[in-house]
Amino acid sequence: MSATSVLYDAPGKRAKRRNILYTIVFLVVFALAAWWVLVQMNDKNQLASEKWSPFVTDAEVWTTYLLPGLGETLKAAALSIVIALPFGALLGIGRLSDHTWVRVPVGAVVEFFRSIPVLLMMVFAATAYAQFTDVSSDIRPLYAVVTGLVLYNASVIAEIVRAGILTLPNGQTDAAKAIGMRKGQTMAYVLLPQAVTAMLPALVSQLVVIVKDTALGGALLGLSELLSQNRTITANYGANTIATLVVIALIYIALNFILTTFAGWLEKRLRQGKKSTGAVLGTDGPQQVSAQVGPGDGSSI
Repeated sequence: MSATSVLYDAPGKRAKRRNILYTIVFLVVFALAAWWVLVQMNDKNQLASEKWSPFVTDAEVWTTYLLPGLGETLKAAALSIVIALPFGALLGIGRLSDHTWVRVPVGAVVEFFRSIPVLLMMVFAATAYAQFTDVSSDIRPLYAVVTGLVLYNASVIAEIVRAGILTLPNGQTDAAKAIGMRKGQTMAYVLLPQAVTAMLPALVSQLVVIVKDTALGGALLGLSELLSQNRTITANYGANTIATLVVIALIYIALNFILTTFAGWLEKRLRQGKKSTGAVLGTDGPQQVSAQVGPGDGSSI
């Protein structure tokens, strides 16, 4: 039995023909929808060259608006990722603690911040910084966006870490105990290194979410990130809103494609490293985990 047929029955001749037919129908419908959109845009004069030419002929659009906006997006996302990853890992490990006085409060924190919309946390952080701190109004939006992203995404990452560790066979913990390793050593040297491969796809998805959610700060808090540059470009270069949004969307796509491509390369290297070192990952390797994990006491560790 092949590896792919374990999950589903291999399609027969009729199923293959049906799948090909579905693919052709989808492509035709997609082409018709794209043609209709282009026709509507042309009727509204949205395909006129003067609306798109600034992004090709005028370098000021990039140097003054798009690239600085991209820099603010990357700054907010990088700060959020650097803080949320270790914070989330600590929360995830805390949820697996054998001590109730650690596990219960950490679980309450994770569930609390996972239940609040990230935009609401950004607004609350901005209000708190304005009323209770001396943070300059120029940098306050960045602080608020990073705070909201860290609180929310660290809670989600905590569940990813917890789920990734729980997918490992119980024999890994038993083997570590048999050679006299303490709980902290077992977690740091046995469980976490093996769980990284299982966690990586879900972690990358969450990092992509962080990059995209920086746009919330520009929409409501005045952060000069990439998407917020749409208003300025439109005001200075005429009614080319659709052209601007298309260019910004392409930049987001390229940015997230680079991130996911790097993550895929890293995951491949990690798997190859584990094979070369003889690391035990279970019968079929680690399972990919999802952030949508229900509460648990983690008593199996």
